[in-house]
Amino acid sequence: MSLPSIYQHKFAEKLTILNDRGKGVLIRMYNIKKTCSDPRSKPAFFTEKTMEPSIKYINKKFPNVDARSSTQHLGPVHKEKAEIIKVLNSYYQSFVDVMEFRDHVYELLNTIDASQCYFDIHVNYDLTKNYLDLVVTYTSVILLLSRIEDRKALIGMYNCAHEMIQGSGDPSYARLAQMVLEYDTPLKKLTEEFGPHSKAVTSALLSLHFLFVRRNQSAEQWRSDQLLSLISNSATMLSPASSDVMACEYLSLEVIERWILTGFLLCHGCLSSNPQCLELWKLGLQGSLYISLIRDDALQIHKVTEEFFGSLKGYGKRVADVKECKEHAVAHSGQLHRNRRAFLRNAVRELEALLSDQPGLLGPKALCVFVALSLCRDEVNWLLRHAEHVTKTKTPEDYADSFYVRPFEKLFALTMEEPAMLRFTIAFPLICSHFAHCTHSMCPEEYPHLKSCSLGLCNSFLEEIAKQAANCIMDACAEQRKLSEQLLPKHCASTISKARNKKAQKQPPKKGEPERDKPGAESQRKDRIVVTNMDKLHQMLSELSLSINHVPSFTVFEHTVTPSEYLSSHLETRLNRSFVLMASYNQATQEIARPSEVLAGLRSYLAFIQSLGQFTCMDSSRIIRNVLLQQTQPLDSSGEQTLTTIYTNWYLEGLLRQASTGAIVLSPAMQAFISVPREGEQSFSAEEFSDISEMRALAELLGPYGMKFLSDNLMWHVTSQVVELKKLVTENMDVLVQIRSNFYKPEQMVSLLPRLTSADNVLKRMTIIGEILSFRSMAQSGLCEVFSNRCPFLMGPIECLKDFVTPDTDIKVTLSIFELATAAGIACDIDPALVTALSNLKTDSSSPEEEYKSACLLLVFVAVSLPLLASDPFSVYSIEMDGYSNNIHCLAKAIIHVSAALFTIHGKNIETHLKEFLLLASVSLLQLGQETDKLHSKNRESISLLMHLIVEESSFLTVDMLETCFPYVLLRNAYREVHRAFLLNKLPAH
Repeated sequence: MSLPSIYQHKFAEKLTILNDRGKGVLIRMYNIKKTCSDPRSKPAFFTEKTMEPSIKYINKKFPNVDARSSTQHLGPVHKEKAEIIKVLNSYYQSFVDVMEFRDHVYELLNTIDASQCYFDIHVNYDLTKNYLDLVVTYTSVILLLSRIEDRKALIGMYNCAHEMIQGSGDPSYARLAQMVLEYDTPLKKLTEEFGPHSKAVTSALLSLHFLFVRRNQSAEQWRSDQLLSLISNSATMLSPASSDVMACEYLSLEVIERWILTGFLLCHGCLSSNPQCLELWKLGLQGSLYISLIRDDALQIHKVTEEFFGSLKGYGKRVADVKECKEHAVAHSGQLHRNRRAFLRNAVRELEALLSDQPGLLGPKALCVFVALSLCRDEVNWLLRHAEHVTKTKTPEDYADSFYVRPFEKLFALTMEEPAMLRFTIAFPLICSHFAHCTHSMCPEEYPHLKSCSLGLCNSFLEEIAKQAANCIMDACAEQRKLSEQLLPKHCASTISKARNKKAQKQPPKKGEPERDKPGAESQRKDRIVVTNMDKLHQMLSELSLSINHVPSFTVFEHTVTPSEYLSSHLETRLNRSFVLMASYNQATQEIARPSEVLAGLRSYLAFIQSLGQFTCMDSSRIIRNVLLQQTQPLDSSGEQTLTTIYTNWYLEGLLRQASTGAIVLSPAMQAFISVPREGEQSFSAEEFSDISEMRALAELLGPYGMKFLSDNLMWHVTSQVVELKKLVTENMDVLVQIRSNFYKPEQMVSLLPRLTSADNVLKRMTIIGEILSFRSMAQSGLCEVFSNRCPFLMGPIECLKDFVTPDTDIKVTLSIFELATAAGIACDIDPALVTALSNLKTDSSSPEEEYKSACLLLVFVAVSLPLLASDPFSVYSIEMDGYSNNIHCLAKAIIHVSAALFTIHGKNIETHLKEFLLLASVSLLQLGQETDKLHSKNRESISLLMHLIVEESSFLTVDMLETCFPYVLLRNAYREVHRAFLLNKLPAH
């Protein structure tokens, strides 16, 4: 054929257009087949019971379905005719597209035959390739059409509904129905159609012989030919690799096989007349058991060919050939391809190493690289195609491999299990990004399904990669924590002791003995083969990091996916859980780890996370900030408890509740709560959880936000006590009013004091408030130290700002300044948190005057109840502890801070009311000296010291103020008596 003839008929353009349209039609047939084979996706009325008789009638009468006279059978169709037209229109038009595609293929193939086109893959590659592609695509469309079981019902029902609405059937229905009937036995009809085209198809196929034989060699032949080896001949290493048929070098073996097997199936007459055709056909049958039609729809070529040839007269020998080739394929093709894969693994690994070391070779040897990739693609496709369908074989290992298994997910799972393959796991999410290229403009219905499928797979793959990497990181963090724990004081003491004992026992080596190891020798690696758990974790993390860092981001169906974000998300969740687990909190037994121990573990974790910047492209600083910020909140982003919640609950329930029962005592001398040992009870050491170092660790763990949460919870407990105290004041309102007015009249006080009820309860609740406020003060001091270390440039200005507050400063300004100071842990004269908490106790039923009166009388109640403490055997002042074993020294803080808060709320002078309290308390305590019952005044000296503690606690009171109502000589005598009793108790018994 002359070139003007090619240009005149535009064969190249027509082949290109028809191949693209054929692909679209093929995808539409595939989509219809998939949709109708699944009850969940097929049209709803095809699953309705009422429609079953109509569908059976249409299938039975097809194509001659009388829509007018068959109302008895087609009643349901008539009822839903509008919906049927709406739903089945795209299905019907897809079948019409097949018919039109067939017409255009007929026309083009006839024109090509008439023009006597010459096809040779080595001469006119593009023309030959497009011609054979069109033959295979057309055959695939027809075969797939015949596999749609509901095709007659879809076409017939649509035409009936169209006739019911329009009064006549669809114009295309007659030809379309005839085509569907003709292709009930598709291969028989196809071979009739391709009879006139046998010469052109056969010549095109025969041109593939040399190429197919060369591409279909065994691994042993490849190895002997030094295929893909750049170093086999050093003299030609720099010579450019070239080929006379460049495009053929990259042609897929799967495509060639599909051309050969499909072409000779349609033009089978040449198999008997041309030995070269027979040889080429047999080679194709011996290599594969399945050929793809489209996606996961495959053709079991031996079975189909055997059944078809078996129906033809005189084809017994060809049937025997098919059986022989099938036996050969089953027996040998699996091993052949397995050996090829093994060869390609080593060859490509060698090629990669050489080109990585000498990238300049990539230019002259680019052809070799592309050939290697093409061969790898062929083997991957063969394995996936056969592993998808081969279920029974004598050698199943031939179809199973450790880059291949049947389902995509199982393949990924096996890759995740192989340490050497971890760096390549990113290939699976990246493959999902290619799913968008599988869509076709002629089948937009597939777009949502493919999008959902690809995004779902991509997400699951990245989640699993991130999960594995997070597991590795967390295991490495745990190893680091074990090392850091060895530096904790509790371990260091025992380690030093053991080392000293070992040193004492160590003897110099005897003559002839080898010299003993020097210090630090345990850190030297003696053997490269011996690897530690940390070595394995680092190696695994490096491999996974290579995978995660392969691309910063990629696109999957218009969605931008960032792999490192998956790891960041997993790490945040895992770190939150790990930090909480570090606390080892047991709510049943109230056991918990010390804050300093948790802080040490947390620091070791964070130090390792920070070092991940050199492995992964994730923002480790952001992860740390997010996790630590979440731990300062009551709940993390997953709704789980945080360190803030756990330690807040424990200090309230495990420490302060026991302090209220006397099991734990506040020791101002030790600046900690200490446990009081009791017989038969096993208690934790409170001092290990409440000294200044632990409070500093707690403040660093919880941060300002967490400490505020702790403070708010403490204030809530304070307010609950104040509420009860107000109730007690209300119950004793009349008596307290009289006491306040007549406190200087001893005769009346003698009769009024016995009328007070629940005085012990008042003192107990005020003591509890003092314990809570004392603990809060200790926590605030820890926070202050943390702030001083982290933000020293802020502490000075805040302190200076606090000094500007005077009694004349507006109360709102004062509270704002004090709130800023307490947020940094700085102690203030007025506690803004306590002011806020108590101000919320105001009720609509009580007036401000009544609330103020209640606050005044509360101080009165406390002041006149102090003498009751003298009869308590635990109200003995301890010199060692600088307090009382029943924690009544906490009353000082409770009285001062509650008073300051209450009178700040009411806008009254704090100093005036505290002076009144001093006066009332002094009078009450001085009357203890006149008490005749020694039991009631047993600890009078110890209780007198409370007056000094109250003055020391407050900046509003001075010793001079106390001197006016409580002589200092009494305090001096009280201190002397307390010290004397202490010394007597310390003397050894005779």
